[in-house]
Amino acid sequence: MTETEALTFRTARAADAAAIVDLVESAYRGESGLRGWTTESNLLDGRRTNVDDVLALIAGPHSQLLLAERDGKLMACCQLEQRGDSGYFGMFAVDPLAQGAGLGKRVLAEAERIVGETWGCATLRMTVIVQRDELIAWYGRRGYRRTGQFEPFPYGDERFGIPRRDDLRFEVLLKNLTEAAA
Repeated sequence: MTETEALTFRTARAADAAAIVDLVESAYRGESGLRGWTTESNLLDGRRTNVDDVLALIAGPHSQLLLAERDGKLMACCQLEQRGDSGYFGMFAVDPLAQGAGLGKRVLAEAERIVGETWGCATLRMTVIVQRDELIAWYGRRGYRRTGQFEPFPYGDERFGIPRRDDLRFEVLLKNLTEAAA
């Protein structure tokens, strides 16, 4: 897939939950995740999400699961959540076979547009496992800055995966959407 190929965006529905889980698992875990560069397989085992968690995000009053499709095929997704005057960006997954062709940049730009223009939020916030240097650098090239704020990894809660090391934690990354638009 190239950056110019047709891509459509839409909000996820309950009927999309299983396909979203399959996409997220393929991007982050197991053998399929190793085909792309976003895998967490070296840091975590187990599942990344499940249908019940995805359904809860879809039903959330201030949450939206954004889907990116090409010719009706799910290619990428992300979760957006409105938290006051800030948006939260999470559960970002791109089909491992389509990574590296600009699709992720397009999804992130659409997420920023929704959060900034549609929701009127001034910032977009995310958390990234600190050991994911390459991913943090990717976000940095898109205007996200490291805040120096950290959140603990939820050890003992297998809904987030089974850690392969004991030093995991999240760093908060932030982008000012009003500066980006100026």
